[in-house]
Amino acid sequence: MGVSERVLPTLTAERRAAIAQMVLRRGAARVAALAERFGVDASTIRRDLMALEAAGDIERVHGGAVAAEGATAERTDAPSGCQESRVGRATAEMVEDGETVFLGSGRLSLEVARCLGARSRLTIVTNGLEVAHWVAKNTSHTLILTGGQVEGNDLGLVGQLARSALDNLRADHVVLELGGVSAVGGLTEDSLSQAEISRMLLEIGSQVVVLVPVDRVGQVAAVYVAPVSDADVIVTGRESPSSFLWDLSEAGVRVVLA
Repeated sequence: MGVSERVLPTLTAERRAAIAQMVLRRGAARVAALAERFGVDASTIRRDLMALEAAGDIERVHGGAVAAEGATAERTDAPSGCQESRVGRATAEMVEDGETVFLGSGRLSLEVARCLGARSRLTIVTNGLEVAHWVAKNTSHTLILTGGQVEGNDLGLVGQLARSALDNLRADHVVLELGGVSAVGGLTEDSLSQAEISRMLLEIGSQVVVLVPVDRVGQVAAVYVAPVSDADVIVTGRESPSSFLWDLSEAGVRVVLA
């Protein structure tokens, strides 16, 4: 089965952000069309529109919604205080128009994809189904999907097909979310198959950017990937424990706090 609008369910926050972007780009959207696109009932869409109207992103009208006066793409992203959106924006700032970017699977990678939505002439390579789905439906970027077997809640593609695709790809930036980053324990992953993909990714990018949730900074996941020095940049939330951040900095890795 191909990836369609109805195959990948979205969380409420993701769906509302996507709805706001659609209304902004098109000027208007109808409840019935939104319900069909996101695979939910009309009452759910109406609640989404009420929340977006309260946030000032859209204005409800009979049968749908129109863009609110003064609404911008920046306002329709995830809330500015959200750790994930801050990491996404900080990472996207490293990318220039016209470059090739590999985005791995995961929540942080998805936020980077959203923040790259307004850029021009990017080539996005990914092994993440959710990332590919969002890029395909919301941008005009060139999109390359590796193929492979789907694994985990993040819907990452792994296995021989994914590894074969990566053998022939190169990128200006490789952006991947890992399960653990430690100055002593190195870069680590939660699964063996994801670790295999991560090791290959370290070889194909001119710049390797590792995304780490705050609660995984200083932690060691199940499978070793590489020494921490193999990352050019580590991006995480500013709430990360200072002692672990200091250790990473001492190891010679550039750390960006979002």
